Amino acid sequence: MRITIQKSEFEKIYNYALLQLPDEACGLIAGYDKEEGSREIRKVYLLTNTDHTNEHFSIDPREQLQAVREMRAEGLKPLGNWHSHPETPSRPSEEDKRLANDPNASYLILSLEEKERPVLNAFHVESVNGDKVVRKEELVIVQEVENG
Repeated sequence: MRITIQKSEFEKIYNYALLQLPDEACGLIAGYDKEEGSREIRKVYLLTNTDHTNEHFSIDPREQLQAVREMRAEGLKPLGNWHSHPETPSRPSEEDKRLANDPNASYLILSLEEKERPVLNAFHVESVNGDKVVRKEELVIVQEVENG
């Protein structure tokens, strides 16, 4: 799967994650599934990590519901979620894999291991014969995308 995200939306994630340090930051991603099997992230939602820890996150359920309502009102589709890893690489932890229960979701992880060089990756996680299988998705940061 190829996923595009506007540079301005990437910067929202990065700046919010820096503000939430030392805790993990989290949120949702919304946009469109394209005909050729790619995804276009059009909007990032910055939500509260109710766990307030640098090791895992839980999205505030009220904020999540409000974000999904807003997505639908704007004609966007929920595409998955994002979170930061303040001190570790941009790859799913064992807990991330265990909690990834939506086979249609894309999971974005921003590593702040080197704060001046953030690394954002996208992953697909699904259960196969009881095991969680992780596949890295192609993530492209673009300047701007055309409306529509």
